[in-house]
Amino acid sequence: MTATRAHNGTALPGPTASPRTARVINDRLALGLLQSEGPLTAAQLKNLTGLSRPSVADLVERLQDAGLIEVVGTSGDDRRGPNARLYAIVADLAYIAGVDIRTYSIGITVADLLGRTVGTAAMPVGPSDDPEEVTRRGTALLERTAREAGAGALHTVAFGAPGLVDPATGQLRATGALPAWHGDLVTEVRGRLGIPVLLENECNLAAIAEQRVGAALGQHTFVLLWLGAGVGAAVGLDGRLRRGASGGTGEIGFLPVPGTSRLPSVTDCEGGFHSLAGSAAVCALARRHGFPDPGDGVDTAEAAVRWARGSGPGERNAAFLDELADRISIGTAAVCAVLDPGCVVLAGEIGRAGGEALAGRVAERLPLMSPLSTDVRAGTVTGSAVLRGAVLSAMDAAQEDLFVPAP
Repeated sequence: MTATRAHNGTALPGPTASPRTARVINDRLALGLLQSEGPLTAAQLKNLTGLSRPSVADLVERLQDAGLIEVVGTSGDDRRGPNARLYAIVADLAYIAGVDIRTYSIGITVADLLGRTVGTAAMPVGPSDDPEEVTRRGTALLERTAREAGAGALHTVAFGAPGLVDPATGQLRATGALPAWHGDLVTEVRGRLGIPVLLENECNLAAIAEQRVGAALGQHTFVLLWLGAGVGAAVGLDGRLRRGASGGTGEIGFLPVPGTSRLPSVTDCEGGFHSLAGSAAVCALARRHGFPDPGDGVDTAEAAVRWARGSGPGERNAAFLDELADRISIGTAAVCAVLDPGCVVLAGEIGRAGGEALAGRVAERLPLMSPLSTDVRAGTVTGSAVLRGAVLSAMDAAQEDLFVPAP
């Protein structure tokens, strides 16, 4: 099929496209513009797509008849004639949800078809809680959150979870390091709601969020380095997430590195990069630099890094951040030597807490270990980047299903 180019560079159907194919391509182009630009007039759609006025008129009528767009007002510049009407996607045509499964909690966001939040909920999970009860309460919370937000039946749910997602089955791979209810909750929602349910590694969802609305905006090739209770990575190459043959791309907690007392094993990442940059290691480092000792959890590590960054240029703070950057740089340099991503985003609770102060230190150290040019940035997505990525993934899936006008 030959193709021409719209004013925004998007491919348009050429003369050999069938009428049906041409309509589908043009309709998706228009819907994409309404998604990215907001409400537009028919005249604006004509200018942005490069289509003729009659083609745009047919397109607008077709999308309205399909219930995909609606008139939401009039243009402030020209209130005369049909071209002055402002058209927008019908955001409440469907609702979606993102679910962030953590070791000790469940976070939920319900959103409309444009990804705008309409409801949120969270549920703590204790280490001794019964897995079946957690699964039941988590499913009920998702349904209740959607109902109270006025969403009714959800169209798609996307889950983010730590661990490996088997590309062949779409299920979490069983591991003794993670609670059994993680996989059970996904299975229960799939069976109970009878709707599309997506499951993705948490790092990959955070990378989607940072690429779409955060520090990696506009980057087609980059690595997101997750620094939290554990460490992990998401790899985006040429605009695509790379998951690996077994779903294990980015499991850098197992990466053998200098500075640890032993090598990691098949069942234990202690001795790998995790031992240098995971939350327990960061807390131990903070204690060694004279910081208070409230515990070893990720909240403690995040607080220590945030305090060191924000409480002034004291010698102790600088020394702590310098040594933490030394450690992070070791794993980052290894990843960059293999992938040469050009851009690394420090995310997770610790990466976000370190901000530009930590990212800048890592950026200074990489050229000393590698000839590859790498831009190091702090993650900028506020709140839960995993939840934001889950909502974006569910939104994309719902739009792919719904944005197909009738023949």
